[in-house]
Amino acid sequence: MEKIVVRGGAPLSGSVTVSGMKNAALPILYACVLVGSKCTIENVPDVRDVRMSLDILAEMGAEINRIADETYEIDCTNFNPGISCSEKVKKLRASYYLMGAELGRFGKAKVAFPGGCNFGTRPIDQHIKGFETLGATVTTDCEFITMTTESGTVADDVYFDTITVGGTINIILAAVMAKGNTIIENAAREPHIVDLANFLNSCGARISGAGTDVIKIRGVKSLHGSTYAIIPDMIEAGTYMAAAAATGGCVRIENVIPKHLEAITGKLEDVNVIVEELDDAVIVTGKGLITSTRIKTRPYPGFPTDMHPQMSALLTIAHGTSIITEGVYETRFRYTEELRKMGADIEVKGHTAVISGVDKLHGAKVQAVDLRAGVAMVIAGLVAEGETKIYDIHLIERGYDDIVGKLRALGANIEKVVEEE
Repeated sequence: MEKIVVRGGAPLSGSVTVSGMKNAALPILYACVLVGSKCTIENVPDVRDVRMSLDILAEMGAEINRIADETYEIDCTNFNPGISCSEKVKKLRASYYLMGAELGRFGKAKVAFPGGCNFGTRPIDQHIKGFETLGATVTTDCEFITMTTESGTVADDVYFDTITVGGTINIILAAVMAKGNTIIENAAREPHIVDLANFLNSCGARISGAGTDVIKIRGVKSLHGSTYAIIPDMIEAGTYMAAAAATGGCVRIENVIPKHLEAITGKLEDVNVIVEELDDAVIVTGKGLITSTRIKTRPYPGFPTDMHPQMSALLTIAHGTSIITEGVYETRFRYTEELRKMGADIEVKGHTAVISGVDKLHGAKVQAVDLRAGVAMVIAGLVAEGETKIYDIHLIERGYDDIVGKLRALGANIEKVVEEE
């Protein structure tokens, strides 16, 4: 059984380089299915979700070669739709991008229901609504989603009843080679949607409006290969920003797009943290006293739900009472029980956590109940007195490339160890 052991009390200092964004890399990897020739993808993070996605694609006939530490050649010329390993698909959420990719290229798809972190209901009804609008007949059973068309997808106007990042990405994938012009209204605006559109456009797609709530897609007959670099991971960057602030350290975070971090930067400044923005880096300095604040998570460009647990960990040691309202995933609060084991004073009321700052946290045995919750335990462990042992760390490794090594380089007393079960 692998675990992370953290001994708190050391301020972080130095510089850390952010990896490519997991949430951009995954849809782009699955989008290679649409291309049907060789693509070279750079700045790919070495995380579990990426490795599993590459395994899924390889088992379906994609030829995948790792040509450098963060660079892969992916050739989907001989890709076989409808045969993805259901056991692997069920282990990650992003596997549902196979639906849009298979449907967009082959006019049919068969994919098991996706998995991923368990922090509330994340329905795919908007995805299915969009696929049906593009001409697909969709059937489901207890395990699989199956889609067919008469002769490929047909462009149409798609309106989402609620903002959905995954749904927006899936409909882009399904519509890129649809006959005619597709307009997606009430689209999500996240940077990784822009990155996907930029990648597909580099392959010959005709997508405009990504990053706004109206995306227009002019269908093309085929796509060609290209070389493309994934954008930096704003959530990984935000995590190191919160860790630097919590420990009262000073950290230069390299390979970032500061505009993507504006909501995170704003809240850190609200709680008495200094953030200096450079062209492709930020310097975060904790001044000691963390003050309380209010946060409500929202779709981009609002405060990201994927930074909610990390900010909670920081606010456990703030002066005063903070309130975090979850506006995206209503039941993302399971991690609060783990923070309470460390002495945090948190009360959850519906969609809101009320956090009364304490003078100090203490080490404890805790679980990573999901990806971002797990890294919140790491941040809490960095400031706690004594030793914190974090279990189920495979969830953390789903989205963080060498987090232990990067934190050790910043002066953290942290290690990954194997414990007999």
